[in-house]
Amino acid sequence: MKKLVNPILKMDYPDPDVIRVNDTFYMVSTTMYFMPGCAILRSYDLAEWELAGYVYDKLDDTPAERLELEKTEYGGGMWAPSFRYHKGKFYIFFLSHSGNTNYLFTADRIEGPWKRSIVAGHYHDASLFFDDDDRAFLIYGNTEIRITELDEKLSGPKAGGLDRVLIKDERDVVLGYEGAHFYKIGKYYYLFVIDWPKGGMRTQSCFRGESLEGEFTGGVVLEDSRDYCGQGVAQGGIVDTLGGKWYGVFFQDMGAVGRIPVLVPMQWKDDFPVFGEDGKVPNRLELVSSRPNYIYEALYTSDDFIPKEGLPKEGQLALPWQWNHQPDNGLWRLLPEGGLEITTDKLCINLVHARNILTQRMLWPRCSAEVTINAEGLHDGDTAGLCALQCCYGMIGITKERDSYYLLRIVRSGEDLTDDIAKIDLFPGVVTDRLKLDGPEVCVCLKANFEDMKDRLEFYYLKGNKFVRFGAPHRMQFRLAHFTGNRFGLCCYSTRTVGGKAVFTRFIYND
Repeated sequence: MKKLVNPILKMDYPDPDVIRVNDTFYMVSTTMYFMPGCAILRSYDLAEWELAGYVYDKLDDTPAERLELEKTEYGGGMWAPSFRYHKGKFYIFFLSHSGNTNYLFTADRIEGPWKRSIVAGHYHDASLFFDDDDRAFLIYGNTEIRITELDEKLSGPKAGGLDRVLIKDERDVVLGYEGAHFYKIGKYYYLFVIDWPKGGMRTQSCFRGESLEGEFTGGVVLEDSRDYCGQGVAQGGIVDTLGGKWYGVFFQDMGAVGRIPVLVPMQWKDDFPVFGEDGKVPNRLELVSSRPNYIYEALYTSDDFIPKEGLPKEGQLALPWQWNHQPDNGLWRLLPEGGLEITTDKLCINLVHARNILTQRMLWPRCSAEVTINAEGLHDGDTAGLCALQCCYGMIGITKERDSYYLLRIVRSGEDLTDDIAKIDLFPGVVTDRLKLDGPEVCVCLKANFEDMKDRLEFYYLKGNKFVRFGAPHRMQFRLAHFTGNRFGLCCYSTRTVGGKAVFTRFIYND
């Protein structure tokens, strides 16, 4: 038996969908604008997880995805993927909200290669479903949940195929039914959706029908926050184990760290799902592993940035790293002696417009990261640093002015800012603290505390052999403009002339 303590991943993996193939569980979740995209996680017990890889290196390949022309992809990209394994093939379907394009990726092996195709139409938070007769459907929508039959090539709606409303939320709610997950288990079809009642929390509901053409009935099956800040556990897939037990893999909003997966035991009563224990999500579970001696790779990593021989450039970074947008691979490299060098080629309003910010998810309930920055290659007006990346970011870094180097603390607070992405990312950050340095190299550190949604970020730099606090703490936020949890990011950007560069070494991630 393996003991689990919820939440299971402690990182921002929202909108999870999970499948089991033989003794192995696989999970995908929303990765939005981060590249490579659509992370695939693997587990043998539903308790511990590791990265198995990514589905794509780039998606829409637009100016916004490339951070060109002052455009950004924040808040866009891929949302709510649907994961299926059908007749020996893997399927991942999702809508890109930036390009308004539906993508279907297929592969014979989880490692890929993944073949990409486009499905005509618009399907919000869709669930891909294969019936017993191999007919394929998408179940999707917000408030009104529809089912649309696909043609045999899965390229769009089937002419004359099934196309109808399954359920409609006619109540007065904050958020109507969405986040569909659809299954056939035994003789029934099951539709799982979420909603958000006024004055309540995110809630999981289930509706059941005996045919795709018939009536679906049901209601709330889980309304619980784990006694954590009133944030409801809901939205995700269900899966069974080799031993015949069932679980829901849902998520919970947990403040600035993001939306984190939670494992919920599930039982069947009169052919209807019953979640939790007496309606509550347990914080502790005992699970059986199909490979009890397996050692998992961590979902985060420290890094000396030493090149790996024989691998293409894109494969030299450890799996937990993702770029903030589609990277320009001509503007970064790993140095033979170790170190990540990032070069600028555009002028930026602020750090969120910087190309090639290299990121890792932050860890709940607390974590820290430190890195050494060599700024000798910066031009006047350039800045390089370690940031907590979200629209209301915080950064500690180094800038160059008239051949002198200065330590900076830069923040952008949430006051007077809306979640209008077209406006919020045009606001500059504020330099709140500044200290002249003796030279072009400095070791900096960020410490994050998310416990009970404190969302507190502290800034430090190494003075002698001791880290010294630099400036006041910053309040991190989860803002809909970016729609992701805060991440550690290594960034370098220019404000006057392009071509400056910085080198990052000895990145250390501490939980």
